[in-house]
Amino acid sequence: MANEIRLDILGTSFNVTADEDEAYLSKVLAQYKAAVKNTQKISGITEPLNVAILTGFILCDEFNKIKKLLEERGETSKDDSMEAEEVEDRTIRLIAKLEQALNLYTNEK
Repeated sequence: MANEIRLDILGTSFNVTADEDEAYLSKVLAQYKAAVKNTQKISGITEPLNVAILTGFILCDEFNKIKKLLEERGETSKDDSMEAEEVEDRTIRLIAKLEQALNLYTNEK
């Protein structure tokens, strides 16, 4: 069942529909907002599109480091790898949606 969440971040707002429950989506949004704040803090970047792109890059880097660590420990199975790839694909799609929305926002200014 698809759920919709309103993203209000980096000076723009839009709705995203996903096949996850609302509590999960709210948790992911809170994590992303925290990641954005951290990116702004450590980089000093203020341009919303640049912050979003750099945050996505940092999150993908963290994801891959965790995935590699789990693989090295032998804590992943083939099914886990397939799930990890699905999570990675979803993350990339979400980043693309954020970039698209931020581009629309930037072009409206």
